[in-house]
Amino acid sequence: MRSARRTVPPVLLTCLLLAGCSSVSLGTSTSSSAQSRVAGAPGSVSGRAIAVGAGPQKHYTVQQQPAAGSCHYRYEHGEPLEDPACTPGAISPAVTQANLSSTICRTGGYTSGVRPSAYVTGKEKKLNAASYGFTGWMSDAEYDHLISLQLGGDPNDPRNLWVEPADPGHKKGSGVNNKKDPVETKLHTAVCKGQVTLAAAQHAIVSDWTTALSRLGLR
Repeated sequence: MRSARRTVPPVLLTCLLLAGCSSVSLGTSTSSSAQSRVAGAPGSVSGRAIAVGAGPQKHYTVQQQPAAGSCHYRYEHGEPLEDPACTPGAISPAVTQANLSSTICRTGGYTSGVRPSAYVTGKEKKLNAASYGFTGWMSDAEYDHLISLQLGGDPNDPRNLWVEPADPGHKKGSGVNNKKDPVETKLHTAVCKGQVTLAAAQHAIVSDWTTALSRLGLR
């Protein structure tokens, strides 16, 4: 039987001889887009990068919101979810996996020092309610960071904020009370304990906050 010998293609041989050309195993890909799809890769959501906002500012200004009536709520497990076209989420460049202990996990808290004023968010909330066609009691709806501040969400990027309606069955006029807040707190605790990465928590909350804990094995 004749032994099979593989001949190195001339183009590949030339590449290997050139300075700065790296060797790659045949049949593998090193494209950045492929690497970004790795589960838990920073800033990736099912292959789509999460937007990076401006981060904390000394002086926040009222941000332009989507056109009135252009955003539409979704419902999963009976709970309201954001319109991903209007509110895809945005992360703060000031919070990374490497600096958790000095940002969102630091003793004494982090969110109060980066949160926009009620003057700014109050105006944005009214504009965003029009974007979503929200007609309920404003006092019962939360102007919510999709990726919460305690998970490194951008403080005032319009891509990360939406008027979140009250849970189904909520008594009108009784104020804000939703099931998303406890999810955010549990994710924050898990990130600070090292149980999940910051990127994984951000990925999960953006994908569907109602299943974020279960998909990460936290309940």
